[in-house]
Amino acid sequence: MSTGARSAGGEAVRGLWTGAIIDADVHIAASYPVLVPYLDAYWREFVRERRPDVAGMRGVRRTYPPGAASTRADWITADGRAAGSDLGLLSEAILDPLDIECCVANCYFALDAIRHPDFAAAMASAINDWLIDQWLSRDARLRASLVVPARNPPAMIKEIRRVGDHPGFVQVLMPVRSERPYGNRQWHQLLEAIAEHDLVFGLHFGGTADGAPTPAGFPNHYFTEYVAEPALYWAQITSLIAEGAFQQVPALRVSVLEGGFTWLPHLAWRLTKEWRGMRRDIPWVDVAPTELIRRHFRFSVAPLDCDDADELASTLERLGSDELLMFATDYPHWHDDDLVPLVTPMSQPARAGLFAETARSWYRL
Repeated sequence: MSTGARSAGGEAVRGLWTGAIIDADVHIAASYPVLVPYLDAYWREFVRERRPDVAGMRGVRRTYPPGAASTRADWITADGRAAGSDLGLLSEAILDPLDIECCVANCYFALDAIRHPDFAAAMASAINDWLIDQWLSRDARLRASLVVPARNPPAMIKEIRRVGDHPGFVQVLMPVRSERPYGNRQWHQLLEAIAEHDLVFGLHFGGTADGAPTPAGFPNHYFTEYVAEPALYWAQITSLIAEGAFQQVPALRVSVLEGGFTWLPHLAWRLTKEWRGMRRDIPWVDVAPTELIRRHFRFSVAPLDCDDADELASTLERLGSDELLMFATDYPHWHDDDLVPLVTPMSQPARAGLFAETARSWYRL
């Protein structure tokens, strides 16, 4: 593998592209101590008395185990601060070295690990208010995904209506693991609320749903769980298409984040092939799945799930569109991606789309 253009290195990326860069997926970290001031008195007392940190943060540790080398070594701070826990760290690591025009920040707090429905809703509001106060108001380069309390669609919709019109929010963060597939009709009103506020549905790695993290059951090792994660993206995309989510909500836009994309041509081909033979089973799907994917989905390129130039060139050709991919660093996660094989076969307009213009249009930046 070439070492000439790792995704996170400013000089390396700028060696490939000198124009505008929009980062579609960076992570920022929150904790109970920084969020408690954004809770009202009742919930501050709740946190003080019940000390929910162990229960709440367990979900984050399950999704990103601290010992799984998920953070790049030079982004681990000597003073113990979590990577992405303050604006200075983010600026030093990503915003300044890459001369980022804009980035979409995602704060994964594993709200679906909090079983108390009212506390989960209160924490979602606290996180969103913290994002506005400590991040969006302090740097014009930042946009963010708002978070919603899982397991409770009415509360999720309420939170979107509360802050969804804030100009700094461009997306709703939704973990790929869920109690039911997101195409299920119980979610349609949520999808409508997302589209009504001109937000993107951000389908992102992670989640702490009760079901097994792989389609075949519970694995014995985190390695198995991590490698099998793309299967959940397949299931969610298939569900959204088959259940008629895009007929119900024609304006819905979905970003597929931290899940790869080289599997997409095969999934699109299979969806369209089987739809042609079985469309009587889902008569409301009146557009070929391949076309629905091109209209309604975009995919981040971190992690880059292939390093073979010929295979990537073939994948780009089979996608049939220069507007499906968005650059992302996935800061602070360490994938050691080499962008040279991806970028080399691209035309200049396609490179502009990858590094900035697709995300600019998709997120209304």
